[in-house]
Amino acid sequence: MKKRISRIVILPVALIGIFIGTVSFKSDFFEIAKQIEIFTTLFKEINMNYVDETNPAALMDTAIKSMLTDLDPYTNYWNEQDVEAARINSAGEYTGIGAQVKAGPEAITIIEAYKDYPADKAGLKAGDEIIKIGNINVADFKEDAGELLNGAPNSDINITYRRQGEIKSTSLKRSAVELNAVPFYKLLEDNSGYIVLSRFNAKASTEVGRAVKDLKNQGASKIILDLRGNPGGLLNEAINVSNIFIPEGELIVTTKSVIEKYNREYFTRKEPIDTKIPLVVLVDGRSASASEIVAGAIQDLDRGVIVGARSFGKGLVQRPRELAYGTQLKITISRYFTPSGRCIQALDYRRRSEDGKAIRTRVEDYNEFKTRNGRKVYDGGGILPDVKMETSEFSDITQSLLYQDAIFDYATKYYYSHDISKAEDFSFTDSDFNDFKNYLANSDFEYQTATEKELAEMMEKAEDEELKVKISSEVDRIESQISEFKKQELDRKKPEITSLLTDEIIKRYFYKEGLYEYYTTHNPEISKAQEILNDASAYSRILK
Repeated sequence: MKKRISRIVILPVALIGIFIGTVSFKSDFFEIAKQIEIFTTLFKEINMNYVDETNPAALMDTAIKSMLTDLDPYTNYWNEQDVEAARINSAGEYTGIGAQVKAGPEAITIIEAYKDYPADKAGLKAGDEIIKIGNINVADFKEDAGELLNGAPNSDINITYRRQGEIKSTSLKRSAVELNAVPFYKLLEDNSGYIVLSRFNAKASTEVGRAVKDLKNQGASKIILDLRGNPGGLLNEAINVSNIFIPEGELIVTTKSVIEKYNREYFTRKEPIDTKIPLVVLVDGRSASASEIVAGAIQDLDRGVIVGARSFGKGLVQRPRELAYGTQLKITISRYFTPSGRCIQALDYRRRSEDGKAIRTRVEDYNEFKTRNGRKVYDGGGILPDVKMETSEFSDITQSLLYQDAIFDYATKYYYSHDISKAEDFSFTDSDFNDFKNYLANSDFEYQTATEKELAEMMEKAEDEELKVKISSEVDRIESQISEFKKQELDRKKPEITSLLTDEIIKRYFYKEGLYEYYTTHNPEISKAQEILNDASAYSRILK
């Protein structure tokens, strides 16, 4: 009898659940269909009746991008060129001129010419501005002009560029370009194996594994894995790289979403190469996504020591979804969580300030978690290192210098006014730093503090309330103090700024490979890593 009553009760409950779920689905579907119909009729009316001629494709592109802006910066619409660029980035291979470039409205700037590839052989240098490709002026090309640099292997390409105000031209043949995930590794004098992992493409774990094995064969008894500046990439490769140092069957990362099918746990699935070798992982403010998965797993499982600065804090998972005509939607589907349960994401795009910017978690709102050994770690975005380094920091003024290309542009100026024969002899002196400050003073570099922004908003309100005249003298005094503070801020943040200037200048003369070689004897983060690894008690003390 009890069993019958149980069935009678359960059946209605199940039916109610199905009914509610069906109603909810139908409601959502109806709302989506309704909004699509409204948009379709509006779009048609605009294109048929607007006073001037319209460009339907351009209007649609604007509509899509504006809609996605309200979500997060990682949910993006990809046209066919974007899809191909993503494939290249994941595969690590493409056919082109062999250079990292930055497309602008008037020119394409060479950021880095890869050693021994066509751009390098043709004499192109960082800072050169390509203004014409073949017969096409970059300024007249409405799409991504950078795509014109890619093409079939051995195909010819004529380039006109501007260097230090002088117009030059060159021709070259495109070739296959291979982007190594591990561009450099070396056995250091103290038997530390130093490995640079620059991207998480499809070859990342294979190349790291190969480097570890080779270094151990050479006598490496400890490893330094450099993830600084690594923007991330493939999730599976982050798992596999972690697996090199972490045993099979360990939880590395969890993804959580409101959509059930995207809730997953990712475990190591292979035999590791070495679970005992002492390990230091280097991170900074530009180590993101997959880099943070590896660093977070290493830290939470107490497998190694993290050195540097808090990582970027990108804990949102994207997946490409196929759309019509070869386009894609790269859409955020879930969030990353480290083995201890920490969320990597720094900015909350669900909560925004009055000016529409995503809210960053305040330090006082960080949540405490525990590593396997019981060490305290915190969320709030990114991975906080076990050992902080001042030279790894990215303060507000440093971020502004990078964003406005001030460091890049000064390095270009430096390159054409100085001769450096040996990288190991280079040092960015106090005199050089003063010259950099003078360069900034005579450039269009602008740095606005948070206080200045609030002061400007206050003055707008004061004008509305007719208080502006009464408080103007006091505001002038505050602005003068802020101006003095900003001048001092450059000196206060000198270590991190000098570190970035040194990196950019060394690359100009000796390529990326020369910079990594320079790191092995001059970089403070690597020196700190060696210090920790060479002191077994200090290493153990940090982890326990």
